Amino acid sequence: MNGPVLAVIAAVGGLIVGAAVVYFWARLHTSGKATASREEAERAVADAQAQAKELILAAKEEAHAFRATVEEDARERRSEVQRLERRVLQREENLDRRSESLEKRERQLTQREEELEQQREKIDELIAQQRVELERVSGLNREEATEMLLRSIEVEVRDQANRMVRQIEAEAKEEADERARRIIVNAIQRWASDQVSESSVSVVPLPGEEMKGRIIGREGRNIRALEMATGVDLIIDDTPEAVILSGFDPVRREIARQALQKLIQDGRIHPARIEEMVEKARSEVETIIKEEGERAAFDAGVPGLNPDLIKALGRLHFRYSMGQNVLKHSVESAHLASMMAAEMGADVNVARRAALLHDIGKGVSHEVEGPHALIGADIAKRLGQPAKVVHAIAAHHFEEEPQTVEAFLVQAADAISGARPGARRDSLESYVKRLEALENIANSFEGVEKSFAIQAGREVRIVVKPEDVDDLMAARIARDIVNKIEETLEYPGQIKVMVIREKRVVDYAK
Repeated sequence: MNGPVLAVIAAVGGLIVGAAVVYFWARLHTSGKATASREEAERAVADAQAQAKELILAAKEEAHAFRATVEEDARERRSEVQRLERRVLQREENLDRRSESLEKRERQLTQREEELEQQREKIDELIAQQRVELERVSGLNREEATEMLLRSIEVEVRDQANRMVRQIEAEAKEEADERARRIIVNAIQRWASDQVSESSVSVVPLPGEEMKGRIIGREGRNIRALEMATGVDLIIDDTPEAVILSGFDPVRREIARQALQKLIQDGRIHPARIEEMVEKARSEVETIIKEEGERAAFDAGVPGLNPDLIKALGRLHFRYSMGQNVLKHSVESAHLASMMAAEMGADVNVARRAALLHDIGKGVSHEVEGPHALIGADIAKRLGQPAKVVHAIAAHHFEEEPQTVEAFLVQAADAISGARPGARRDSLESYVKRLEALENIANSFEGVEKSFAIQAGREVRIVVKPEDVDDLMAARIARDIVNKIEETLEYPGQIKVMVIREKRVVDYAK
């Protein structure tokens, strides 16, 4: 029996028991009013019985409704179970059909394997028969024939491999040369230097010829004091209104030049004043060295250099190599090396730093024995530069064998900066001659009207006579000029030859 029905029965029983208790209690304590109490008790009992009947009816109705709900839920569950049973049966049927199909496929595959095995046995028999026949015809057994075939294949493969290797090497060399030319040309075209060449002669102008005597002093004491204080020789000759300073150290020569200029302006020339002016000039030159070194590092984009490196770099401001200022050459080399390193995917910072510092050994080369490349590398190493930078500095003139890409780039940047047309005195003349030779080669061909060497000798433009040269002949002239340039001239990079055939017709309306 369910819970609601039990609750209703318990309630009815409680009402009946309560009514009985009330009845007996009234009977025991109200004897004087027995009749009235009896009637009242009977009415209470009747009311309780009526309420109990109503509660029983309600409980039965509730129990009936609950039973209907339970039966409906049970029917739905049975329907769901039946549906699931049907799905399971259907899946089992599908699995049975698939299993039968797989078994059929397996039987077919087994049969096919047996047939293939039989065919393989037949093929093996035929191969064996053919081998016996080949051995009989050729007079060679299997091992001898195999060895002969392998030797023949080896020779053929080696020959093909050698041809492929030569072809790959030629293509790689051609591609590498082309890329190297392109990188170098791009770097040269991107960098435009504001300096070509400067003179390294130190000449101090004089306001008059009488100043020479004052500089010499009584019995030569002034000139001796100046030479001893500066370490520079003063040459006073017949050069009008000028004194020449001679010394192997450009820094000392600059100190002497400034000191002498100050003495000339001051007018008081005697040993004590000379020493004072030399010390003042030395202090000013040291300041210039520091400023020039800092400016060069900033221009080249190399921050954080050691102060001693800045000074060593600044000393190059007073040095010249074949008419080219070494400090400007170093800054130019740094830019060229960094641009080429960026093109090649190398370490740009290492290339830039090493190229900027590659000639710092020239500032002290007269004080320390050895090549300036190794001296500069030792200075850079002592002042905390990275190993790659030190190696690139030491290897830029092959005092060490280059081991890194950056070392080769520093070599190339150094050579490009020094060999750039007009950079040094000895290359200017050859540069002009090369331009003239290009135009002479172009003008030597029949049908050429005029030619122009442009782009610093990297391009030649030839104008041909349109009435004497057709389009095919123009192409042949361009090819012939290229061949003659390659045969007769030496030049960096590549030269573009452009042949222009243009016909102009002019008339006038009157």
